[in-house]
Amino acid sequence: LFLSCLKCLKTRMEPLLLFFVLLAAPGCVRSQAQLVQSGPGTVKPGETLTLSCAVLGVSITDSTYSWHWVRRPLGKGLEWMGFVYPYDGDTGYAPSVRGRVTISGDTARNQFSLQLRSLTAADTGTYYCARDTVTRSAAGP
Repeated sequence: LFLSCLKCLKTRMEPLLLFFVLLAAPGCVRSQAQLVQSGPGTVKPGETLTLSCAVLGVSITDSTYSWHWVRRPLGKGLEWMGFVYPYDGDTGYAPSVRGRVTISGDTARNQFSLQLRSLTAADTGTYYCARDTVTRSAAGP
């Protein structure tokens, strides 16, 4: 909720003022979505990792949201990997994984997936699926 409202407001505020706004306006999040991730626990080097993220409570084809994969490599911070925007099929990938990654949406199942090929030890970590906290219309072009 903190990050959702922070991005929703798109302003810089003092922490105390922001805390007050969070308490006063928790409705910053437009709709509640539940993301249920599935996939293998471990994959060997050289193999392909495939993860799925089922979305409940909102359609992935809603024109206001894009859907993302993020990971936390061992001993490091969060790293954004890429996104899919099923409404028009748009995708984007981080340079660190471009060429090895595919993120796609399955509108029939209302889920999106990650495929990461040619795994190495550097790909070890925890992977997360996520939804934008700012809508495309609010974020602008």
